Amino acid sequence: MRRLPLLIGSLLPLLVQALPAQEVGPPPAGDPPTRAARISYLAGTVSAQSSGDTTWSLASVNYPLTTGDRLYADRGARGEIQVGTLTLRVSDATDLTVTSLTDQLVQIGLAQGTLRISVHELAPSDSVEIDTPRGALTLLAVGEYRIDAPPDESPMVVSVYRGTLQWTAGGVAQVVQGGQAITVSGINPIEVASTAAPGADAFDQWSAERDRQLASSASARYVSRDVPGYADLDAAGEWQTDVEYGPVWYPVGVEAGWAPYRHGHWVWIDPWGWNWVERESWGYAPFHYGRWVYVRSRWGWLPGSLVGRPYYAPALVVFVDGSGFDGGAQAWFPLGPGEPYHPWYHSGADYRRRMNDVTFGRVANIPATTSVTAINYRNRRLAFTAVPVTTFRSGLPISRRILTVDQDQIEKARIAPHPFVLPGASADGGGSARVPSPRVRRPTWSVAPAPRPTPTVQAHQPLIVRNNLPAPRMQPKEPPVAPGGQPAPSPSRVLITRRAPPPPEPSFQVRQQAMKPDAGRPLEPQQIDNIRAGRPAGPQRDSEYPPHQAAPAPRAAPRPAEAPRPVAAPRPVQEPRAAPAPRPAPAKPAENDNRRRDPGR
Repeated sequence: MRRLPLLIGSLLPLLVQALPAQEVGPPPAGDPPTRAARISYLAGTVSAQSSGDTTWSLASVNYPLTTGDRLYADRGARGEIQVGTLTLRVSDATDLTVTSLTDQLVQIGLAQGTLRISVHELAPSDSVEIDTPRGALTLLAVGEYRIDAPPDESPMVVSVYRGTLQWTAGGVAQVVQGGQAITVSGINPIEVASTAAPGADAFDQWSAERDRQLASSASARYVSRDVPGYADLDAAGEWQTDVEYGPVWYPVGVEAGWAPYRHGHWVWIDPWGWNWVERESWGYAPFHYGRWVYVRSRWGWLPGSLVGRPYYAPALVVFVDGSGFDGGAQAWFPLGPGEPYHPWYHSGADYRRRMNDVTFGRVANIPATTSVTAINYRNRRLAFTAVPVTTFRSGLPISRRILTVDQDQIEKARIAPHPFVLPGASADGGGSARVPSPRVRRPTWSVAPAPRPTPTVQAHQPLIVRNNLPAPRMQPKEPPVAPGGQPAPSPSRVLITRRAPPPPEPSFQVRQQAMKPDAGRPLEPQQIDNIRAGRPAGPQRDSEYPPHQAAPAPRAAPRPAEAPRPVAAPRPVQEPRAAPAPRPAPAKPAENDNRRRDPGR
């Protein structure tokens, strides 16, 4: 085996300068990322763990992933994740974490397993980083890459089929070009050596075939390649050009009476809150981008203009207050062409403008400042859907639980800024069945120093890096067996990273409790920061579209306490003013108090 010399001179400093080590954070307004990662293919048993959660659920196709989410592909399993023009594919026994996903950064943690990455396009402002126990890998160009990270002390193999990457650890960096491969051994020190690129196996051949399908997709003529799932439209429908709307995609093979947003389920994913997951395998692009229209006696999807990078939407629907329906319900209908989208999660004015004007072009030509009650929604009567609150809250499939609502109720139901439904734990887990936890522990991260030029290493000498990172793999006092007598989970792995990962998400139980005053509305950034600092979340600050109706004025003073003690703070739910009396009876809640609308709370 020949040793791979370290690149010096002007190339390495330029590469280091082009890849700053600081975290690429969200814009000043605290807007959510404009993209999510889509689970686009599954075979075998693949488990998912939501950010801030400790339990695992079965992963499902079309489920959106974001910062902090984690996947584990069991033995014999495969999975595929799409992030715009980036595709990640995992093979068996692979533990993968979406460490950070922003508008400029895709940061992945690979604790163990096999990961193949296809970079179809790479904008100058975008960064792709893969963190492993033996170094951070930064992808520098369009190409195909593979990483084999064993769960034991065996060497890690990094292969570059096409493109260029930079390996970083212990303050040094190594550039690997297309057609090259390296092995990385040890922990401290780490030894790097060149090796022959391994031949293609069945996993590589499957990945190459998937890439060919993306490259040859006919739908790419109408849909931006930054929209995950565009290639799935080819076999599931047909494109026609309409005089009024331009290119329209019509699904084929759907059942009679099919309508958008009726064949899937709702899940809770922060920072967006309620997200729609469609049952059909092709149902990602048409339910997170564009608009639906009923034309020529069938439903068609309008992708919008190919302008810039499109903005991900958790669901392009209008929510309706269903508290007046028998037994209480949650209702919604899809937005049509020319109808603006009002996010129900924290976002700034520029985000809302670009979501409507830039992403969808002429598809959303009504200003986002237009009152939602002043719009004659064309899909309200055609695709109005209502389900019991318990179905919505639990993330259950809705197609067989739809309530019958007459046209008079549909017309009178009020538009709501968001569902007044507190999510259940099953909705946070993707609405899928809980599964036993894989015997792997969540990895930790260690930030490596910025890479620096080093002397050339002779061909007969090993490149040895002392990184001063914690060497032990096993956590202190690790029990030999897990509760219940099962084998203990594998030791946690320390991943080397160039960028510090964002702070962990508070647990779902903590966030759920903090959301109770505004059920169904995601916490805002300052509320999350307060929770991380050990303080109460505090109130919401954002205005809503439409705004909540004003509640009656609060009482002049709270009821005196039985014993002398400090006066309690006013209750978060306001009640009508009560007539003066020694011990007034509790006032009846106002009918328009939005926080009383969820009968299941």
